Amino acid sequence: MVTWNPWKGCRRCSEGCRFCSSERLLKKKGEQELVFEKTKEFEAPIEKEKNGEYKIPAGDIVGTCAGSDFFVNEADRWRDRCWKMIRERDDLMFVIRTRRIERFYDCIPEDWQLGYDNVIVACAVENQAVADEKLPIFLELPIKHRVVLCQPLLELINLEPYLGDVESVIVVGESSKNGRLLDFEWLPDIRWQCINTNTDFIFGKCGAHFLKDGRMHNLGSREQRELAKKSKIDYYCESREHILINI
Repeated sequence: MVTWNPWKGCRRCSEGCRFCSSERLLKKKGEQELVFEKTKEFEAPIEKEKNGEYKIPAGDIVGTCAGSDFFVNEADRWRDRCWKMIRERDDLMFVIRTRRIERFYDCIPEDWQLGYDNVIVACAVENQAVADEKLPIFLELPIKHRVVLCQPLLELINLEPYLGDVESVIVVGESSKNGRLLDFEWLPDIRWQCINTNTDFIFGKCGAHFLKDGRMHNLGSREQRELAKKSKIDYYCESREHILINI
């Protein structure tokens, strides 16, 4: 999956933001104030090679805003241009990640109607309270492809009442070295919820602190993905067409 970060900057909006990656990067660079600005890759989806072909080839999946939120207020002035690029590149699948699903109608383009065929909206939740608040809103919205993104997963969550029109659930641990642990024992329960509702289940990343079989694993970035893959807990519903994404 290709990552597209059209702007930088984000603000905390939930418990899942406690160890915000944007804030960590700011401190690492020695910057004092949070700045929202377009990045050099703002128009990456439509950039072309000298031969006129797009640099991002047709068929790729493009994940948006790894260090921000596609629906953050401060990006309202740039988002229309992003939607135009998404429309132009209807040969790509874009994953719109957000913790601000309540801003949906303020952020979609005029021609959205029932949704774009090449857009997946991934609603992020981290605990039961946020799931119960955000997911009923999420299910009522006109969206072609829905994903529930448990990032970071902070506790066992009952998602089953909200999975009727969701294509997949992706579980991700907290990658910060100061992050909270992810307990492997939560995952089989969520996986069964997905099986019961014909929803794909993907374990994307363990996080920096991962408890499994009574053993605590303190992991680097690459190890977090490798150990998640070795767990072999992913589930893909046979009755649906899969869009294979991993956050």
